[in-house]
Amino acid sequence: MLFKVRQLWKALVEEQIGIYAREMLGSDIVLPPLAVQTPPKPELGDIAFPLFAYAKLLRTAPVKLASELKSRIEKIDNRPLGDLLIAGPYLNIRIDMNSLASELSTEIASRKEAYGTNDTMAGQRVTIEFSCPNTNKPLHLGHMRNDSIGESVSAILKANGANVRKVNLINNRGVHICKSMLAYQKFGNGETPESTGIKGDHFVGKFYVKFANWAKEDPTAEAQAQEMLKKWEDGDREVLALWETMNKWTLDGLAESYKKMGISFDAFYYESNTYKFGKDEILKGLADGVFYQEDDGSVWVDLSSINLDKKVLLRKDGTSLYMTQDVGTAIMRHQDWPFDSLIYVVASEQQYHFKVLFYVLDQLGYDWAKNLHHLSYGMVNLPEGKMKSREGTVVDADDLVAQLTELASSEIHEKQREDLVGDVEQTASSIALGALNYYLLQVIPTKDMVFNPAESISFAGNTGPYLQYMGARICSMLRKFETEEKGYEGIGFDSSLLTLSDERELVKQLALYPQIVAKAGADLDPSIVCSFLYELSRLFSKWYHDNPVLKAGDKALVRSRIELSKMVLQVLKNAFELIGIPFLESM
Repeated sequence: MLFKVRQLWKALVEEQIGIYAREMLGSDIVLPPLAVQTPPKPELGDIAFPLFAYAKLLRTAPVKLASELKSRIEKIDNRPLGDLLIAGPYLNIRIDMNSLASELSTEIASRKEAYGTNDTMAGQRVTIEFSCPNTNKPLHLGHMRNDSIGESVSAILKANGANVRKVNLINNRGVHICKSMLAYQKFGNGETPESTGIKGDHFVGKFYVKFANWAKEDPTAEAQAQEMLKKWEDGDREVLALWETMNKWTLDGLAESYKKMGISFDAFYYESNTYKFGKDEILKGLADGVFYQEDDGSVWVDLSSINLDKKVLLRKDGTSLYMTQDVGTAIMRHQDWPFDSLIYVVASEQQYHFKVLFYVLDQLGYDWAKNLHHLSYGMVNLPEGKMKSREGTVVDADDLVAQLTELASSEIHEKQREDLVGDVEQTASSIALGALNYYLLQVIPTKDMVFNPAESISFAGNTGPYLQYMGARICSMLRKFETEEKGYEGIGFDSSLLTLSDERELVKQLALYPQIVAKAGADLDPSIVCSFLYELSRLFSKWYHDNPVLKAGDKALVRSRIELSKMVLQVLKNAFELIGIPFLESM
């Protein structure tokens, strides 16, 4: 809505600049597009149009041009409602907030959870791949950033009208899987997740760490793992049986973690089902002269046309690599569900991999390869440094969720709010999930970040629990109002009573939400929604602290401020959905 108002003013000012330019120059002239800015201070208005470029073309002072345009526009009867201000070389607009608030109230009340959504991506089929765990270890903090980004971007794209298919590629084969299997053969002693009481993915991950320690002592360990991989690809029954057993242990454990963290998928792909297809595609490309073969039998692609060297696609023993199976997986996905675009949510350290993958698919003749996108995200580290899976120094996802839940539970008990929240365990779990997702998403995806568990769960500051508390606070106020509502029959929302500068800022922020959703979708960046949410909550908190709502005195003012609070609450709920923050009515 705010975007529409800005565009109306922009079109009017551009039109008047064009008319004035023709009058001054006696002919038409191509003018640069008019920039739309936000003034640095509320008292300078809500929209700013810099006039430097036009003043230079017309050989006049910017202030004089601003004054001329103001005079002309004020004489137009059907112009948008609002006041024109001159701020040096800028022509500024103070929006008619009365009109905007009235329209906003009607739109939010009628659209409810649909407020902010749009159809800019209607008809587009988007596949988004994220998570992609290995079946040799549990999920860790790095996976959690991946999952949070994947879920959030999927929700944001849906809010922009796209038809989204969430997919997960399970990395269930390869030498890393064989390392856990080999260690289990040597050190497992027939134990199982059931016999030890250890969750399946944790149980298998323990043997991946054991392999790393064993390999430091036995120089043949790596070669033995490669030999096991060859046996697996050759269909050795004993190796396949162990592989199936240990894969099931891990996948059962991962399913529990996904459920707890609110992660879901529309389809699963397994490398064990796609790598052969990928090998066939590479061999087909070799036969067609797209790729070439070295003397040792390995197959390569020449990357000189994209300013890279070369890349092996099949090893000399015929076994495949990640690249091979990713080729097969992409093709299978398009056959299963023809997409308009495919987004890979993968860490930034894999940028080279995806540049080559997209090039290989293009060379194989798939025209949809130009619509593949690598949503690259930075590494997530701890305050004490980088994590390493094989050394067992990662932050386990299940342990982190449990830790955050315990911290939230302790906060509830400390504040003696057990009766208010009802189910303490469920509420604590929701607070933990909100803390986790918000902390992981508030940083621009491309940037590295440090995750601080204690900081993330804080109920004050720029955190998920702070946002959840703001929603619960509004709910509490509305429950109190409901007990008094009988005395407000016939009193409606009067936007003209919202005259405070804080109220103007709140209305502008609420009106901005649809534009935020659109930008977050265009940029594939959930941090845009996070920043918006924190600013909305900060504005509301300040306004609520400084101004009475239920005790405003005049009933018409109480009703109007209640309606403003309801608008804020609805937008909070809508935005929470986009970044995986559970909404809580009580905290």
